[in-house]
Amino acid sequence: MIYLDNSATTQPKEEVIQSFQLASSQFFANPSSIHPLGGRVEKLLFTAKQQAAETLGVRREEIIFTSGGTEGNNTAIKGIALEHEQRGRHIITTEAEHPSIYDTCISLKKLGFRITFLPVDENGLVSVEQVENAIESDTILITMMYVNNEIGTIQPIEAIGNMLKQYPKVFFHVDAVQALGKVPLKLSDSGIDLCTFSGHKIHGLKGTGMLYVEKTTTLFPLMHGGNQEFGVRSGTENVAGAVSFVKALRLVMEQFKQEKEHLIHLNEVLREGLSKLEDIVIHSPSHGAPHIVNFSVLGVKPEVIIHTLSEKDIYISTKSACSSKELDESRILIACGKSHEEAISGLRVSFSYNNTVAEVEQFLKELHTAIEQYKEALG
Repeated sequence: MIYLDNSATTQPKEEVIQSFQLASSQFFANPSSIHPLGGRVEKLLFTAKQQAAETLGVRREEIIFTSGGTEGNNTAIKGIALEHEQRGRHIITTEAEHPSIYDTCISLKKLGFRITFLPVDENGLVSVEQVENAIESDTILITMMYVNNEIGTIQPIEAIGNMLKQYPKVFFHVDAVQALGKVPLKLSDSGIDLCTFSGHKIHGLKGTGMLYVEKTTTLFPLMHGGNQEFGVRSGTENVAGAVSFVKALRLVMEQFKQEKEHLIHLNEVLREGLSKLEDIVIHSPSHGAPHIVNFSVLGVKPEVIIHTLSEKDIYISTKSACSSKELDESRILIACGKSHEEAISGLRVSFSYNNTVAEVEQFLKELHTAIEQYKEALG
């Protein structure tokens, strides 16, 4: 099998699965229980948070474990909006966001919030100047992806965070789900107030994730009850999930330190191979994240390519996995100014550190064959 759909989900590492199983079987008590078994689990959860904090260079009390990216984004955006709405109801985002940001912002419009959707250029980028010019007296939040999940655009998060230090009343939320372990990430003293992560994008388990909340940032909780997770996320903690997430986090950050050039090389091999094929348009910017390459095969339906490749045990995807079953045009590609033909034919290859050059070359060979077969069938 050649699996090239890692931006949709990754294969869990065996060490991660083992950590989940161990925590589930031996640390099953409720961490809120006052008996010794509960105390053991509470200590394990404390240790997991401490390890996550040390790995990312932040404080333990700034770590909130979640069920993944969608919950993290909703918690951050709605939490800021509802907690600080008396000070302002203006939120800034971009036209090229993941549905868990884009649709969350749309939902807040129904509650009376004003949303500015910044346009992006042909590479999916916004500029620091665009963001600053959009800030108004009642702006309370700026929210955007660090790495775009469809085309791999890297937003100038560091520069935006530094600019926002001049606007202490404006919170900055970053969706780093596709960035973690793939591009450099600095949270401490970055101007980032909230940052979302997901376990299943880094060889962890589905249903696990984390939200960084800077220590002075206050949120309105989406769930009330037992006051767990510093009052931000009530409910009995998924301790095994948290432990497995931290295991995946530590492993992927170690891989990033040692193997980041590998992803860059895979990207170069793929781009060079695609450039030799006819009727292919590459949408991903050359200076984007190395693990995502989005392209169109003009005149060929993307589902035909995907199904043909899957028969060869090769797996790629179209848009975001959250919307890939909708056979319409990509909102992201349209936002980048692509044509309708390009926007309905986008294909995404996404790597992990486990992929090899030989796999990329085999994919290119089978892609060429699939395109030729399609053209022959059309006569």
